[in-house]
Amino acid sequence: MKTIVWFRNDLRLHDHPALKEASECGEVLPVFILPNHASPTASDWWLFESLKSLQQQLLKLGSTLTILKGEPSRVLSVLSKKTQADAVFFNGQVDPVSRREEMALLESESLSEVNVRRFAPNMLLDPTLLKTGAGDPYKVFGAFWKSLQQQTIPWPIAAPASLASWIDEYPGTIPLEQSGLRDSIDWDTSFEKVWIPGEAASFEQWANFRDKGLKGYDTKRDFPAINGTSRLSGFLASGNMSIRALWHAVKRAQEEGIAPQPEPFLRQLAWREFSYYQLFHFPDITERPLRPEFLHFPWLEDPAGLTAWKKGKTGYPLVDAGMRELWETGTIHNRVRMVVASFLVKHLLIDWRMGAVWFRETLVDYDVANNTLGWQWIAGSGFDAAPYFRIFNPTTQSKKFDKNGAYIRKWVPELAALPGASLHEPHMAPEDVLTEAGVVLGETYPLPIVDHTAARARALDAYAHIKGKKEG
Repeated sequence: MKTIVWFRNDLRLHDHPALKEASECGEVLPVFILPNHASPTASDWWLFESLKSLQQQLLKLGSTLTILKGEPSRVLSVLSKKTQADAVFFNGQVDPVSRREEMALLESESLSEVNVRRFAPNMLLDPTLLKTGAGDPYKVFGAFWKSLQQQTIPWPIAAPASLASWIDEYPGTIPLEQSGLRDSIDWDTSFEKVWIPGEAASFEQWANFRDKGLKGYDTKRDFPAINGTSRLSGFLASGNMSIRALWHAVKRAQEEGIAPQPEPFLRQLAWREFSYYQLFHFPDITERPLRPEFLHFPWLEDPAGLTAWKKGKTGYPLVDAGMRELWETGTIHNRVRMVVASFLVKHLLIDWRMGAVWFRETLVDYDVANNTLGWQWIAGSGFDAAPYFRIFNPTTQSKKFDKNGAYIRKWVPELAALPGASLHEPHMAPEDVLTEAGVVLGETYPLPIVDHTAARARALDAYAHIKGKKEG
């Protein structure tokens, strides 16, 4: 059988159900269809590098990657006819856009004589399997996590040892260098100093984290100045790494005594699963709050505040450090990610969807499910979310999680000469301390764009405004 395998956010060879099945049925033509959006984003840099890595892997197996552009059902219909393919296989995705593409493909009349098959997405379990006693989707993570722990997670599938194709190279393929994925991104040169995307790199990063970070993950993950997180998010978001393979690798590390108590990290993987699960069952959550009363929330129009937040010039050092780290590296430490998101939503009262869009543009590890649920959690508009009245104090967070100021000094160097206490709230520092450190508030570093106490009171008033309100 001659099978087209449509690669999507699954840019790997291991645990790739569609590829494995196709390789066992006969000849394979791997295909990737370029995304259709207005301008490249930071995650397109990761995509470009991942496709380059995948192409190299396929060449070693005796195959090659065909790159095309257009509406997927039309592109695959034309391709199947021109190559006389018998089948089109692909792994599913759960976001609304991808699901519409899948339905169009599965229902395409022009592919009626072709065997079109959808395989499991990059999730631990099929999202239809876990239900409450009443048969409804879980809305609370705790109950979801408890149920997930009682399930048997499928073992990952081995990568094919070789691939054969019935054509050497499809003549219409787009060279990766002409894909447009690197066009108009004027800040991505710094990414390559931080990241090496691709399947092989994902294995290396996992091995490094397993040996050096997994055991102490629970105590180190909240401190942005130390290397205490897994740094696997980009690999998972792009599908360089299988979530099932990672889950079982963590379990194996537990059995081998490397990480006797890996639950804190497994809970993070489960939160990713919960994000995908919620997006599957509530596909409009990218645009609408899960709690209907938040449709009435009095968000503010504040272009100046939004710009200051994006550029890391809010006058709150931890917030500014996080936003500058995001711009420079395409990612942001998870603890700081919560602080900067809370600042935008609760200190500035700017709609969480504005923050979600900025993260979509600037994160190399952008993942629509994780991004959406994270913002809804911070805003308090999700089913299982942080209470709206829980408002992060950025100065307190700074003193607690960056006590010595190493993270702030790295990303906000104009404050580097300030002593500890003044570093966390320079607007409260004595004039002589600022002068000695070369800091001129309002010139070399901004004054706070909003007062914390006043902002907190304003946010609580806004929350009170929507209490008890329903959709309509």
